[in-house]
Amino acid sequence: MDAPTRRMGVEEELLLVDPDDGTALGLAPAVLAGSEELDAEMRYEQVETGSAPHADADALADDLHRRRRAAVEAAGERGAAVAAVATSPLPQGPAPELEGRYGRILERFGAVATEQLTNGQHVHVEISSREEGVGVLDRIGPWLPVLRALSANSPYWRGEDTGYASYRSIVWSRWPSAGPTRVFGSVAAYDEVVAAMVATDTVVDDAMAYFDARLAANFPTVEVRVADVGLTVDDAVVVALLARALVTTAAAAWEAGDPPPATPIEVLRLAHWRAARAGCVGRADAETGTLIHPGTARPVPAREAVAALLDHVDDALGEDRKTVHAGVDRVLRGETGSAVQRAAFDDGGLIAAVRAAQLTS
Repeated sequence: MDAPTRRMGVEEELLLVDPDDGTALGLAPAVLAGSEELDAEMRYEQVETGSAPHADADALADDLHRRRRAAVEAAGERGAAVAAVATSPLPQGPAPELEGRYGRILERFGAVATEQLTNGQHVHVEISSREEGVGVLDRIGPWLPVLRALSANSPYWRGEDTGYASYRSIVWSRWPSAGPTRVFGSVAAYDEVVAAMVATDTVVDDAMAYFDARLAANFPTVEVRVADVGLTVDDAVVVALLARALVTTAAAAWEAGDPPPATPIEVLRLAHWRAARAGCVGRADAETGTLIHPGTARPVPAREAVAALLDHVDDALGEDRKTVHAGVDRVLRGETGSAVQRAAFDDGGLIAAVRAAQLTS
């Protein structure tokens, strides 16, 4: 299965906000009742969209635009706006009392769960078998921090500039079941790890195996989960294309019998922290603009780590190469979600940061 035929789908989590003051609004039940295009999340301030699977980047972009418009229209009918931010810049209200699975998660995990008002982009990439999927998971780990850095869109948390490009990543890492994974080697080993996690009676079910990338439970896909929700559809499509290229490249390496990289999981965790802190754009007031090189596991300028990623997946990008390079160049020039929010804040404070990310119909 090569890049042109390997389909991809995107799930986007979006924030419901007050159009006047930018605060998050817990209106999801009412908004969901007005649209069949949207799904629920654990917080009532969120809605989720999910695209169909597409092989073509333009078709994926059209689908994401349509679903974002549906979210704007449904929210507007309830007096809300929709913002493509990975964390709420303004302080959030208390979490609602929930029943069912989400209620069990909230009861068990306390503040870790109640504070999880974070929005990500999950990319599903088609695989031919679960065996191929595990082969992919074993080989993409060192490259995922660079994808995280490229997608950074969450500098603010509870009314403060965190100094991070992707603070969503830090909040999400509080889940004890989240993060990078070791090399599994086989489907049996992967399933044994997930079963052992569930057997501890800590996670409430196997869907709480919140790995940075995992085998999807309900689709024949690898699900890449590291990215912040994209500020724009163009941002989301570039992340999806890079995720597909990573999966395609890793699948070819697995098929050829090439060994997986031997990067220690402890180093992967540090690489993800660095990506969340730095993003891809340096700032004068913080140690940013430096990432961990996926090949050498040494700190390098972000541009060098990104170049290594592009070189690694070049063959798999195929006709999407021009689109991806243009999108990456935008990020390296500073046109990131985090940078847009900070520039808006400089002009008008936190409310302006939210408005800069609001979607229009």
